[in-house]
Amino acid sequence: MNKQPTLLDRITVEPRTPAKACVIWLHGLGDSGAGFAPVVPVLNLPKDHSIRFIFPNAPKQPVTINNGFVMPSWYDINNNNLHNRADMTGVLISEALVRALINEQIDNGIAASNIVLAGFSQGGVMSLFTGLRFEHKLAGILALSCYLPIKDQLPSELSAANKTTPILQHHGEQDNVVPLSSGKMANELMKNNGYNTQWKTYQMPHSVVPEQLNDIGLWLTKQLIK
Repeated sequence: MNKQPTLLDRITVEPRTPAKACVIWLHGLGDSGAGFAPVVPVLNLPKDHSIRFIFPNAPKQPVTINNGFVMPSWYDINNNNLHNRADMTGVLISEALVRALINEQIDNGIAASNIVLAGFSQGGVMSLFTGLRFEHKLAGILALSCYLPIKDQLPSELSAANKTTPILQHHGEQDNVVPLSSGKMANELMKNNGYNTQWKTYQMPHSVVPEQLNDIGLWLTKQLIK
């Protein structure tokens, strides 16, 4: 019997009314769920929305490019070469953890089609990778300041279920951590393969800004409030 992944620790922000939809938001390298949990009120969602927000904490592990320091990380980063920087064994382990979170929500009565998988930086890598491979149609995939694990390739074992799922990508024009070109390459790969992608850049470094969060709130409202 296959062992089920342990469910990740997380911060959960419940809506005022019973949840009918869910956003699972994955943080970046060295951060935690607490880093993004404060964005919920800034998204300017309708006050009566029924969206649960889940901000999981990545496992702690040594990160090669940070001198092997142990920190929250969805996968090891071996080097600065974006074509081959992500440790794919770690990506697959974290994919199983993220899938377990999605399936937990499905088991609790929220359909996959009412779940958005979101992430920033490393978390955005995981949202793209997991979302493109997930076997049930999601409401949307939000990928912020990120890239694909293998920069110039789509993931293997893509799922047809999410071929038409809305994918929103944002990137900072002054990003000196994840180059703008790597995010654009991911966008063009998906667009050229028929995916439903949107791309927008902002005058910012490797971060998020209020204008962007407002745009994300409008997009989430469109995908999840029907």
